[in-house]
Amino acid sequence: MQEFERRKVTRREFVREATAIFVAGVSFSSGYHIAEQNTIPVALVGCGGRGTGAAANALSTKGPTKLVAMADVFEDRLQSSLNHLKQMFPKQVDVPPERQFLGFDAYKKAIDCVAPGGVVILATPPAFRPIHLEYAVAKGCHVFAEKSFAVDAPGIRRVLKAGEEAKKKNLKIATGLHMRHYLPLEEAVARIHDGIIGEIVVCWAYRMHGPVGMRPRRKDESELAHQIRNFHCFTWLNGGFIVDWLIHNLDVCCWVKGDWVIWAQGQGGRQQRKEPDQLFDHYAVEFSFPDGARLFAQGRHMVNCWNFWGCIVHGTKGSAILGEGIQQPRIYKSWKQEPKDLIWQYEGPPCDAYQREMDLLFEAIREDKPYNEIERSAMANMVGILGRMAAESGQLITWEQAMNSNLELAPGLEDLTMDSEPPVKPDAEGKYPVAVPGFTKVF
Repeated sequence: MQEFERRKVTRREFVREATAIFVAGVSFSSGYHIAEQNTIPVALVGCGGRGTGAAANALSTKGPTKLVAMADVFEDRLQSSLNHLKQMFPKQVDVPPERQFLGFDAYKKAIDCVAPGGVVILATPPAFRPIHLEYAVAKGCHVFAEKSFAVDAPGIRRVLKAGEEAKKKNLKIATGLHMRHYLPLEEAVARIHDGIIGEIVVCWAYRMHGPVGMRPRRKDESELAHQIRNFHCFTWLNGGFIVDWLIHNLDVCCWVKGDWVIWAQGQGGRQQRKEPDQLFDHYAVEFSFPDGARLFAQGRHMVNCWNFWGCIVHGTKGSAILGEGIQQPRIYKSWKQEPKDLIWQYEGPPCDAYQREMDLLFEAIREDKPYNEIERSAMANMVGILGRMAAESGQLITWEQAMNSNLELAPGLEDLTMDSEPPVKPDAEGKYPVAVPGFTKVF
């Protein structure tokens, strides 16, 4: 793949190992049997919008595929996803009631339906990703893991370990950092790595837009169910706004620079937001690369404010506008990004990055090519976690301090049931605990 051939080597190199291709005609523990030559069975774990979209992408890849199992904690969400996918792919969706699984242990049952050798799509809230990834790898499945991949350092370490196990087992793992597979961005980064704007001095990663919505509590809905339906609003489930929403552009900036950051300091809080949840409505974090170059990240979701979604990169000889939110990357010979100074923009064919990332995974499975995106994806995830730790504590945090932290945002998730109490609860006024810089502990 062009992006990996062209980009600079990072401090942690991308993991590249292969796995044996799925053998047709395998009988599964659920009783499902695939008769078609080279048909790849797919299980969907997490049936929300992103999971449904990823499943549609998987069923749109070259070669026969079939969705055979689904899992979620909410029946309405599973049925909505199933009905949608049936309409799109009537001949490729075969998920009878006995392979529709509900509850916190449903992921095991769905994965068992395609193990070994099938593909598992993991698209639940990120807090559960390490647990589900470990099980899928243990069962010998190929995996598509949607971002984010963990919410804290202990979770990142589990993900990295699972990635190493996948490497030993020759399994393919793709991750949901789809901008890595957006052809216009690939070409822009390749040109930057070739020196078109000189040495990188500073990168800015932005995600500035209107408020993140919150679904109202349903009648008779438990506190745990309410929080899971609104996982974007609870730090223990999503890792914070800077992780959940800025991960793509943090990754793009580190990709452009060709390295990972070594420390962060920053700030954030709730200024406009009144919804009862844990979400900061603004973040501003400064990161340093090993050579002293800087990465600045700004995240904000407020009304009546300046909006921008993308990355701006300055080098010693010019600048670029690119990243998630920028459909047409552009490179300039100045720092002002004026039209007269434009020296490159993409002129190739259109690209659907969501489809391409899945095409590459299934191609690797069918052709037994090396494919494992876990390590660099976990590193990008950890950049966001480091930024959140710095902003929420008000301290300058080093990469080593963050990576070695043993603080879990939601310990004991393996034992969670629908009757369990959530890791965070509202107080008597219905307010949830929110980080306070200067007082919140992150170790």
